[in-house]
Parts: sequence; C-alpha cells; structure tokens
Amino acid sequence: MCGIVGYIGQQEAAPLLLKGLQRLEYRGYDSAGIAVLDGVRCDVLGGGMNDDAGVRVVKRKGNVASLGEALAGSNGAVSGATMGIGHTRWATHGDPSDRNAHPHVSADGQIALIHNGIIENHAALRVELRKHGYEFVSDTDSEVLVHLIDHLWKSIPFMNFEGAVREALSIVDGAYGICVISSREPDKLLVARNGSPLVIGVGEGEYFVASDAAPIVEHTRRVVYLSDGEMGVITRDGYTVKSIGNIVCEKGLTELDFDLEEIEKAGFEHFMLKEIFEQPEVMQDVMRGRVRLDEGRIQLGGIADQLEQLREAKRIVICACGTSWHAGLIGEYLIEEFARIPVEVDYASEFRYRSPIVGPGDVMIVISQSGETADTLAALRLAKEKGAMVVGICNVVGSTIARETDCGMYTHAGPEIGVASTKAFTAQVIVLTMLALALSKDRTMTDGEVMDALRCLNELPERVKRILDYNGEIQSIAEEYKNARNFLYLGRGYNFPVALEGALKLKEISYIHAEGYPAAEMKHGPIALIDEEMPVVVIAPKDDTYQKVLSNIQEVKARGGRVIAIATEGDEEIRELADHVMYVPEGKAFIMPLLTVIPLQLLSYYIATLRGCDVDRPRNLAKSVTVE
Repeated sequence: MCGIVGYIGQQEAAPLLLKGLQRLEYRGYDSAGIAVLDGVRCDVLGGGMNDDAGVRVVKRKGNVASLGEALAGSNGAVSGATMGIGHTRWATHGDPSDRNAHPHVSADGQIALIHNGIIENHAALRVELRKHGYEFVSDTDSEVLVHLIDHLWKSIPFMNFEGAVREALSIVDGAYGICVISSREPDKLLVARNGSPLVIGVGEGEYFVASDAAPIVEHTRRVVYLSDGEMGVITRDGYTVKSIGNIVCEKGLTELDFDLEEIEKAGFEHFMLKEIFEQPEVMQDVMRGRVRLDEGRIQLGGIADQLEQLREAKRIVICACGTSWHAGLIGEYLIEEFARIPVEVDYASEFRYRSPIVGPGDVMIVISQSGETADTLAALRLAKEKGAMVVGICNVVGSTIARETDCGMYTHAGPEIGVASTKAFTAQVIVLTMLALALSKDRTMTDGEVMDALRCLNELPERVKRILDYNGEIQSIAEEYKNARNFLYLGRGYNFPVALEGALKLKEISYIHAEGYPAAEMKHGPIALIDEEMPVVVIAPKDDTYQKVLSNIQEVKARGGRVIAIATEGDEEIRELADHVMYVPEGKAFIMPLLTVIPLQLLSYYIATLRGCDVDRPRNLAKSVTVE
C-alpha cells in the first residue's frame, strides 16, 4: 500500500519515475524502486535476479532519496529506457528491506510488477506455485502475483501478456492496484484496480500512470480514473480500458482542477505548515458560490436534487475514519442542533462488522479526504446494498467515493500533501456546517437565524488569520512542552471532537502519547493520571459550558497538573488559572471548532519539529489507507 507511477512514451523513463515517486512520498513509504524496459537485457540491481533479465530494476529500503543515490551509483543501468514503473512501499507483509521492496520480478526477469493492496489468498497461492517450481525471494503477498502471471502465461496455450494478467486477477482475492511490464511484449504497460486507486494521464504520444494525480499534473491535465474491476492496456499509440472480463469500457477524460504550485512548499519548511496557513483561503474556496449572503441561503449543487429526501430522512449515519471521523462528530452536533434530524457517527472500520441496522429511509454520509479509504468504501457499499441513500464528502474529484455515492459535495481543499490532515479537516467541517444549515432552511430555523449563521461563516477566514498571527507565541509554548511524554486534551460540546483531533495530531507527528476526553469525563478515570508531568490542554471558549470548564481547570491545578488553555480573546479570568493561554476570536458555539482547532494544529506541528520529527511523513503512517 502506497505510491505507484508508470510511464510509456518517448522521454527517458527513469528521471520521470523518480520525480513521480518524490511527488508521492507524502503517502508514506518504507522502500522504493523502479523497473524500466526498452527491449535491452541487463542485470537486475538489488533484486538478486539472473544476468539475462529482460527488465532493469533498482530498489532500496528507505526513502526516495536513497533510491536516487542507488540510481546514481548504478553506472547508467536504467538509462535510455522510455518505459517503466515505480513504487514507494508501506509495509503490510514483510519487513522494510531491499528484497521486500517493489518492483517484484519473475524468476526469468522478464516480468516486473508493482502492487498496492493486499492479496488475501497469497498463502494458498504460494503453496501451489512452489509445487510448480517457483521460489520466493521476498515475504510479500505481491510477489505471488508476478509468479502467478508468469505461470499462467507459460502454462496455458496461446496465452498472451494481457490474458495472463487478466486470468491471474480472476484467481486472486483481495485489493489491488497494479502496473505490470514484460520484455516478452515490450511495448505494453498493463494496469488494473480493485479497491486501490489508479489514474492514467493522457499526454501527446505519451502516457502516465499513478495512484493519484500528483505526479501527473506537471505533464498533462487530462486523466482517466479507473474504476474497480477495470484494466488499462497502454501502448505508445494509445490506451484501452476494459473490464477484467475483457469487455471494453467507455471512459471519459477528466481535467485536473489543481496546479503544480499547489503541491509545492511555496517557501514553507514543511507541507503541513503550509497547509495550516492555507486554511483561510481554503475556507473561502469551500464556501465560494455556496454561502449566498445576498439570498440568505446555502446552495449545495451536488445535493440539490436530493435535498428534500435528505430533509425527510428518518436518521443520518455518518461513517468515516481518523480525522474525518472527528469531523463527523462535529457534524452530528451541527445537524441535530440545526436540522433536528437524529444522527449517529460510526467508525467505518467497524460498521460492517457489527450487523448494523440501516436501510430505506436512512441516509449515510461518508467522509474521506482521498475518496479512496477502504474501510469507508466498504461501509458505503453495505449501506447501499441495504437500501440507504449515501452522500459523499471528499476532496478528490473522480475518486471512488465520488463515483459510487448517490450524491455528494467536494470540499475543494486542494491537494493535501502532509500525512496529518489539517486543511482537509476544516474543509470537511465547513461542508457539514453548510449541509446542516441547508437541511434546516424552512424547517427548523428562521430566515434571521440562517442569515446570522451565514454571516458567521463569511467572517471565518479573517478570524482564522488572526489566530495564525499568534504563531510565534504558540511556538514558545511548544518549546516548554516538547519533552512531555503524555498529554490530556479536554473539551465540551462542539469542542469535545476538537479535543480528540488535537490529541490525534500530536500522536501522529510527535509520537507523544495523547488522549482526548469530554471534560466532564475527567473525573471518571483520567484524573488519576494527572500530576506535574501531565500537561492538560483545555478548550475553554466563552460559551454555555464555560463555567464548568473553569471548574475542570481548577481540578487539574489542584492536583499539580499544568494547563494549556484555548480561550476567547480578552478572557483574563482564565489567564489567572492556566499556565499558558492560546487565544481565539469570539464566535458562536457552532463556529468554534473551526477556530479552536487551529492553535492545536500549530502546537502539534511545533512540538514535533522541535523533537526532530518528520512532520510531513510520520513513521508507520500512510496518507491514503486503501487496505483494511
């Protein structure tokens, strides 16, 4: 599970593949490799293959820079080739090592394959292939697939490359996104997907393949997104998309809606910091054309035809994972308060394993930054099977969730490169806020109440800019707490999910243990942990729960705990109680999560950088989780 790139055309492949892998490093990795082909036989480097290998492979444990060093030291072993595939790996089977890195190569060196996903029946297939004399040099499930293709190609009369790949895919169980090349048919690049995203970039006499559009956009804006069960057959003369059952599929071209500059750091030290500071502009983009102040309403084109059906829902189930799940919790508060529709929030990873009660009359909202999250897709499909209406909220145009839901809304957050989500979270919350207001119109809120809420949304970007101006003060607070081993985050109401999100951010990028709790739950267990070594972050804006949160702070201080408070600008009372205060502008309760989360993002970022952590590529994490 991680990044895939591929190229066939007239340019030299290796530099293009290496640069493409660099664009995909944000997805997570533990090794990287490329394989190229131009009909010339050469040694395979790093793979232990024989001297007459038909493909040329270089792969290394570590980051893409390590692969670049290996390529520079290979004496031009991959130079000159105009076709190839590349991969960054995030381990699912086998430790990070040269031998477990992709591409994997057939025993005769004539087929090379890269794979995202998991082959669930790999153990049984490995046993069968060993009976036919195949030996395995890696611990991966992916190597099984390349040997299976080789076996079918050699053992079935009149079999060709495309047929062997198709037959192999009909045998394997599990998820995959694959690219395969072979010196036996050296002018053909085959790709296929089932649960793991792939996109084909269409250039002038050249074609690109990737697991997302980031490596493609600098070469072409015209792309084709493969759907599950589809296979692309690509040559220098063109491409064809077929089903795994060999039926031609008509696929339209999609124009990419982002620019190369959006996936560059633009002078920031890290993508994460850039994306935190982009949030005022992202918020404007999310609301553009949707928040109609002049008309006093919300316009959501993606669900316009289904809006009445949504308003009549018996209940709404929100399904998501990780940060998107926290956004969903805020959505629960918003929809229940504004639209008075019952809402449940489920972990997508648990939904289909608990015999869920969902069916006609219910609405499921699935939330995913990438639109490819495997667990969320599984929940989506189960809900549709049971007759529920499914609404998608995602960031990536043309993603699987965007295609498979009944209707939905894009967040328009732009590419998010940092693995720890920041701007995607706030964009999701704004979309949920607009949805709640749209559901409430002419139903539970007066025109005046809706207009008041729209004004709050409209003022949001400027308020976030004010918080970002406190950047230096937050960095100073981070300096004092960078060596802490544990954190506790507390919040009430709308800010309880923000406490969860703040704790998750700190865990993800600084590797400090942190937990989020409803503030009132502190007395039901976590208070036992509090001492002078336990920093407690308390979200305490001036709202209906303010006095109760002050009581929670006093309980922490009475036990020697250190308090970092997030408070409303001008609140001097809390400054007397807390050790440190991070201020946010005043705002209505429903808008506060979009303000209080900003200092928590910055606090996590600065603590992590002060600890020397790689904030854009935290260990063990992948940006897009495309396997269960």
